[in-house]
This record gives sequence, C-alpha cells and structure tokens, in this order.
Amino acid sequence: MSHFPIGVFDSGVGGLSVLNALREELPHERFVYFADTGHAPYGERGDAYVAERTRTVARYLLDRHRIKALVVACNTATAAAIHELRSYHPALPLVGVEPALKPAVATSRTGHIAVIATRVTLESRKFETLHASLATQAVFRIVPCDGLASAIERSDSAEIAALSQRYLSAAGTFGSAPGQIDTLVLGCTHYPFIAAELRRHTGDTVHFIDTGAPVAQQTRRLLSQAGQLAEADDGAVALVSSAAPDALDAAAARWLARPAGPATTAGASTATST
Repeated sequence: MSHFPIGVFDSGVGGLSVLNALREELPHERFVYFADTGHAPYGERGDAYVAERTRTVARYLLDRHRIKALVVACNTATAAAIHELRSYHPALPLVGVEPALKPAVATSRTGHIAVIATRVTLESRKFETLHASLATQAVFRIVPCDGLASAIERSDSAEIAALSQRYLSAAGTFGSAPGQIDTLVLGCTHYPFIAAELRRHTGDTVHFIDTGAPVAQQTRRLLSQAGQLAEADDGAVALVSSAAPDALDAAAARWLARPAGPATTAGASTATST
C-alpha cells in the first residue's frame, strides 16, 4: 500500500495550509485533497451534519482513491467525527487537527493566550475537555469567529479585514508586557492564509500557533509504524471538490507552495452517507 495516496479532507480550502505542511514533511507521497465545498461551511453546521459528511467523504476517498491514510484537516470535522471514524476504520491511519493549546502554553511567556476558531469547534466536547485540562496553566481568551472562514473561502478582503479587527479586538490587548496576550492560536485551518491581516492587529511580537507541522509529523510517524511510507513517488496532488472546482483551483494556485493538477468534481457517491 505504500504507493497509495494520502487523503486530506476539509470542508473547503482551509486544509490547503495543512497540505502544504504535509508535502514539506513527506515530499515523496501522493495526496488526494477533498474540499467539501458543496456542503460548507462546517463551522456553522451542527455536529450530526458534520459527522455525516465526514463519514461520507472518508468512504468516498477509500472506495474511489484507495487512500492509505486520512488527514482530517478541519478542526470542526475532527471535533465532531474523528472518534466515529476511528471506530469505523480501525486499520486506517487517521490524523485529526485541534486548536494547538498545548504548544501555546509551552510558548507563552505572559501566560495569556487567545484562541480563535469556529463556534462549532469551540463548543465541542473535544475542545472543552482540552481547554479544561489546561485551564490552570494559562489565561485563555476564547473567541468564536463566525463568518471568518467563509470570508476566506470567498477571498472577500473587506470582510476578512472587518472580521479580523472585530474578533481580535474582542480577544483583548496583544503584546509582551505582563497581562497582555503574547500567543495567538489559529484554531481553524483557514486562518494561516490571513496571517498578514491578523498581524495588523497583534503586532510582530505575538506568537502564532497553528497545527500544520505537528499534523504532518504525526502522519509521518503513523505511516512509518505501518511500514507504508513512500520512497520514490512523485509527490503529485489530485484536487477533488463536491462543488465549484474552479474555486478550489483558484485557491490552490494562490496558496499551495507547489502546484497541483486541475480540480475535479466528486460524483454522486458523496451525496449521502454510506
């Protein structure tokens, strides 16, 4: 199975930030990136809906693309469905993402950390458990960012600027002085793409923490343990979308560090859960 591709899945284009990290860590692997654009945004859906879509896309990637591992490159889908996927596919190496609170605690010097993510991610039991386990180690300012991922999907610069200002102002005061927020957790895979805009409101001294590199390293570990690391594949990427492949093509051209082939549209097999 070492020559089979790795599946990477997100509700839209945000997971391309994780795909960049995966390609950097695993340059000889082939990837299939699935954007469930036709059913996005997940961050404004309920857990049951997101879990159903996650099951459906995983089944599609296994059946149609014979993936050897799956990276759920979406905080919302990880929170809603990763536990179900592990039970349905116990032999499949699975890696999810979650807001990187532990690395943020290790990084922060002031002990004040802001976390921005979708509302569904922040209200999930998975996040609440993680937050509670670290609550005595830092002061966390938790900010649900309604609409921000959607604005990034649309490349709506004016909306991105307005929402970034609103949400980071709500977080508090950024800086390196005592009591100021010196670390910002980017708790949605879309947010690394607007790091420059976020910097306008935090300043250059604030640490930004995302999950791309740790996810890529964990993927390598799991494939190595399973004896499934590719040794000489070409590193090609297939892009698949449940709707609007042109939008995925445009996002890939803008944000992928290395090019990928043209996006295609998934067939009817992703319409309902299996």
